[in-house]
Amino acid sequence: MGLLIPGETTLIAASVYAGTTHHINIFWVVAAAALGAIIGDNIGYFIGLKGGFPLLLKFGKYLHIDEGKMKVGQYLFARHGGKIVFFGRFVSFLRAWAAFFAGVNKMEWKRFLLVNAAGGIFWSAYYGTLGFWFGKTLPGLSRPLRLIFFIVGMIILVASFLYIRFHMRSLEKKAEKAIPGKLK
Repeated sequence: MGLLIPGETTLIAASVYAGTTHHINIFWVVAAAALGAIIGDNIGYFIGLKGGFPLLLKFGKYLHIDEGKMKVGQYLFARHGGKIVFFGRFVSFLRAWAAFFAGVNKMEWKRFLLVNAAGGIFWSAYYGTLGFWFGKTLPGLSRPLRLIFFIVGMIILVASFLYIRFHMRSLEKKAEKAIPGKLK
């Protein structure tokens, strides 16, 4: 929902606890994490859709975000939103904001729900399984994996930013063609 809460840490801790004590079933740990991720992101999506979009439409000019740039956002989410939402689950900043940005950029909710659910389930199963099977050795493995995901995510984020910056006029023309008229 836009909050930078250490989801992996909580999930890994619960998974390690399940694997070492057997007081809780790993299935329920993973299921609860997936359900929490999916519900939280759906709330973030609707906050972006119902609150973020109208505010950006009204006050975006103060942030140098005009209607053309908003159309580019919608255009990019229409073309690549599924990848942003799914893979964003594994990058801290994107995990916290991808759902909100999907709502702001009016990504189709059914599509968002599908890729968000897939990402939430895969994310929780991945970290839950690692925590369960590797137990106490996981914190040593988790840091390098998180670092790799962070570096790859930052490279993609910077590359995307640079691409958009240098191709804004072309993207604005494509977005206008795909989304003609005024934004509503």
